[in-house]
Amino acid sequence: MDIRIDQVDPANRKPIEKDPVKLGFGRTFSDHMFEMNYNPDQGWHDPRIVPYHTLALDPATMVLHYGQEAFEGMKAYHGSDGGVYLFRYKDNLARLNRSCRRLVMPELPEDLVQEALKKLVLLEKAWIPESPGCAMYIRPNIIATDPFLGVRPSNNYLFYIIVGPVGAYYAEGFNPVSIFVSDEYVRAVRGGVGDAKTAGNYAASLLAQKEAQDKGFTQVLWLDAIERKYIEEVGTMNIFFKMGDEVITSPLTGTILPGVTRDSVIQMLKKWGLTVKEQQLSIDEAIAGIKDGTCTEIFGSGTAAIISPVKSIHYKGSDYQVGDGTTGALSQRLYDTIWNMQIGQEPDPFGWVERIDT
Repeated sequence: MDIRIDQVDPANRKPIEKDPVKLGFGRTFSDHMFEMNYNPDQGWHDPRIVPYHTLALDPATMVLHYGQEAFEGMKAYHGSDGGVYLFRYKDNLARLNRSCRRLVMPELPEDLVQEALKKLVLLEKAWIPESPGCAMYIRPNIIATDPFLGVRPSNNYLFYIIVGPVGAYYAEGFNPVSIFVSDEYVRAVRGGVGDAKTAGNYAASLLAQKEAQDKGFTQVLWLDAIERKYIEEVGTMNIFFKMGDEVITSPLTGTILPGVTRDSVIQMLKKWGLTVKEQQLSIDEAIAGIKDGTCTEIFGSGTAAIISPVKSIHYKGSDYQVGDGTTGALSQRLYDTIWNMQIGQEPDPFGWVERIDT
């Protein structure tokens, strides 16, 4: 299918904000977006890049009532050589299709979406910030659009991609964050949709997140839903613990998101000769390790923050500082290496990075 492009009149384009102090995260969006529709007769059809606009939805639109929706998050980077780079975007789109299968939505034609994503990014490349730590955020989203009140999969869908410049995800930037361990609320259970990137997972996390932030913490660390004992993930990140000579992260058992950055970290650590274990780690084991010095680093991984070092965790009324509370050497090395790969400044032995403006 050919992708139709309908550009905004230059006189009506928005001013481009690139100041990292003013950017924040997820507040600013570019002039154009990509859209494509699905129905049972035509399948996916009418791929188009059009001016950014509000969506007109019937009040009975199924996504608004039953949450049949999946999305992704990735970034485009201004390279050190002036080029435009993407990082593992094909893996993100493959994960989007896994989410679609779980939510009974039609899978997307990945080759077409890859082409559309690159065309949109290049059309809007002036929006990519050049400051260190900043990038263009890319949000693909698929929603059920049948106007129907009844619990069943929709027949019709809208897929769209929006983009915009972003700075650091957390107000702390790359500085270490404090996280709150929730033993009252749970995020997901095995057999549910915890490993799909869908709106309901995030809605379920909001109350615990608000309570944690009201107490001065950056994010929530979730425990398993059955025993409230084993560490799973942070609200917006997978989580890693450096315990002695090993790095431990939660296994993919269907309750946590299989993060693309998580996988990148695991592959990099193994290439560097470190032992990585995907296994259950209880909160009591983690705290014991912090107390006796066995646990020397904790860090999160995700597209938004890349690597986010953790300075302390709060559990059952007590704070536990990790090491000296500063960014650990491994966290720093991971962040620097991934960021430099993403902007084309460091060799990429994994084939993760693609320059798209050549």
